[in-house]
Amino acid sequence: MALLLRAAFLLLHLCLLQRNAWARVELTVSPSVEVFLGDAATIQCQHTFKDISQEPRLVITQMFVEAVGGSKRKRVYYGDNALTMVDNGTDFTDRMDAVSDHHSTQLLIRDVRLSDNVVFVCQVNGLAAGNAESKTRLRVFAPPQAPVIEGVPSAISATTEVPSKVASCEVSNGFPKPNITWYRNREPLTSTPGYVNVLTLVMRESSGLYSVQSTLEYRVTKEDKDARFSCEVSFFVPAAIRTVESSAVNVSVHYPSTMVELWKESPQGLVKEGDAVELRCQGDGNPPPPFIFTKEQDPSVNLPNNGDLLVLSSVTRRDSGIYQCRPLEADSLPDVKGEMQLTVHYLDPAVVVPKDSEFMLRGEDLTATCNALSSLKTSTVWYKDDQQVGEGNTLLLRDATYETSGEYICEVYVPSLPSLHTRGTVHIIVQGGPEIVGEEQEVQLEEAEGRLVNLSCEASGHPLPSITWSVTGSQSWQEVASKASDHVIHSVVSVKVTSDISAQCNASNVMGTEVKVFSIRAIPRLPSVDPFSPVEGSGMIIVAIILGLLLLGILGGVLYFLRKKGMIGCGRSGKQEITKEKTTKDDIVVEMKSDVKSEEAVHLKAVNGDKPQ
Repeated sequence: MALLLRAAFLLLHLCLLQRNAWARVELTVSPSVEVFLGDAATIQCQHTFKDISQEPRLVITQMFVEAVGGSKRKRVYYGDNALTMVDNGTDFTDRMDAVSDHHSTQLLIRDVRLSDNVVFVCQVNGLAAGNAESKTRLRVFAPPQAPVIEGVPSAISATTEVPSKVASCEVSNGFPKPNITWYRNREPLTSTPGYVNVLTLVMRESSGLYSVQSTLEYRVTKEDKDARFSCEVSFFVPAAIRTVESSAVNVSVHYPSTMVELWKESPQGLVKEGDAVELRCQGDGNPPPPFIFTKEQDPSVNLPNNGDLLVLSSVTRRDSGIYQCRPLEADSLPDVKGEMQLTVHYLDPAVVVPKDSEFMLRGEDLTATCNALSSLKTSTVWYKDDQQVGEGNTLLLRDATYETSGEYICEVYVPSLPSLHTRGTVHIIVQGGPEIVGEEQEVQLEEAEGRLVNLSCEASGHPLPSITWSVTGSQSWQEVASKASDHVIHSVVSVKVTSDISAQCNASNVMGTEVKVFSIRAIPRLPSVDPFSPVEGSGMIIVAIILGLLLLGILGGVLYFLRKKGMIGCGRSGKQEITKEKTTKDDIVVEMKSDVKSEEAVHLKAVNGDKPQ
């Protein structure tokens, strides 16, 4: 029955086509639909009928999937006015939904797969109103993983004349097939025979995704020692092309040295005898080669060294000269070398004239010189007793005195190299007769009798003089101190003054004698009271005054009592006598009072801290 109905339908369809061949259908579809793998895709087909007065009663819409090459189709959808159906037994059956109305049909495909990258054909049949079909390409995209670059671990020789493998780059799981481009310092590299080769391997994974491996072969030069190589992957995405760049790698390039430099690494500054000197050699080759060191004066002798370092221990002036270093490379050029001039500075011991010790007479002049042979300009300073006494190579001593005697040190140093210095000494000895300190040849003194007087005498000279004393006028004297230095002697005598004294200090040596006289005039000594304490003396005086007053009071009372009793006559002579006695006593009393007051005043002042007058 179904077959009969389908045959009748087709017969009717043919009849209508013959009657209305002038009618046509216009379809509106997108040429392509682009989606990411796993997303949902929408295939839409819209239709309109032209040149008819009314819509056909029956419109049949079918969707087909066209096989590769377009030779075979498979329907995946059918729909008409009464029926909408997704065909069974296709790859889309379980993942596709259909929505249709009078003018459009829309297919929604869930979880798009790589196998969905096919052509969909939309076919609309309006029977007598006409029919038409149009195609939509479903494009599926899968972005690949980030590119992974790996440089070769071994070094590449710049002397190789053919390209060498530099790095490899791999990108995985992309769709469609991604492309790889190589860069050197961010500049693209293109295949160039003899210089750049790019080898590409494309693999289709079981998942249907593509993985691409690319190998860069490159002819390196010395200039590539710092070059950075990278790869970039480009791939399609819906409505665009994206790129992802890898990290950059550097390759180790081996190349011979074309330039060598030699320099003094230590010590800093000028070199002096005794220094340890380090000379370092460096070339521009990679890897840094070992070097051989020679001296231009003897090029056939290789100096012992440690790689690129030459150590000269405790150098002398004989080590001065031109030093050279050359790389020890099989392919190094013979004229590739480094060289430098090494100058070892020196300062010979100072030579002083006069040498060691020099004798001179007091009042004479002397010229001393100090010189030291040096490779640099020197300066000279003279010292005596740690005090600077001159500058320059010559020291002039005028009108020598005994103070001129002593050790003179000349210090020679190099201003531009202070650690280079030397010194010499000369001992100056000034000879002459004794010279007593002090301008006065005779000293006048006055001292109280009984006093002890210390007399001091100091004399200088060379040879060291001796001092003797002669004292007249006193038998009691002795030398209490005596000391001597290199050219000075000092003596002290203690003399007891018993009368006028004359003391002579005699300083003498083999070159002469000098005398100094001390004249002492003795002064008689006044009687003196026993020393007492001011406080105790004042108390005794006060007691004496009180006792005197009591005695006077008692005596006055007795005299008055005797007079009243008539026991003492009142005649003139008697009166005068008594008066004289009284006067005498009064005078004594007055004198005592006066003395008492004076002494009391003195002692009271002393007690109060004032100095007695």
